[in-house]
Amino acid sequence: MTTRTATARYTGFGKEGRGALTTQSGVLSEQYYGFNTRFEDTPGTNPEELIAAAHAGCFTMALSFALARAGFSDGTLETKAAVKLDSVDGGFAITRSDLTLTATVPGINEEQFAALAQGAKENCPVSKLMKAEVTLSYTLA
Repeated sequence: MTTRTATARYTGFGKEGRGALTTQSGVLSEQYYGFNTRFEDTPGTNPEELIAAAHAGCFTMALSFALARAGFSDGTLETKAAVKLDSVDGGFAITRSDLTLTATVPGINEEQFAALAQGAKENCPVSKLMKAEVTLSYTLA
């Protein structure tokens, strides 16, 4: 249906390397990332922060559409995603994404809201990505 792209470039290796992320839309253009933006508090971004933004945005949009299909037209949804990077088996792994939602939906009852929120969590494309096949092709120059 649609394909979106992003490019990561890393110059140098390890802790001394410097990365730059650019997205197809241009929202990120040569955005700095590296060891110190991932594991320290240096300004810049990192993969986990970007996954958290994607997950929060995707889930919130999925719930918004589910609420609209259920006949609700007014309200506010705000979601925070906390993506956790852990040391696992001598390497690193993203082990969880915790979604915290604050919602105002006039006229909805708790049971209906819980069902719609759970469905959005399970079916938003980024939630599904957490279980997706990952492929790799490469050229070594």
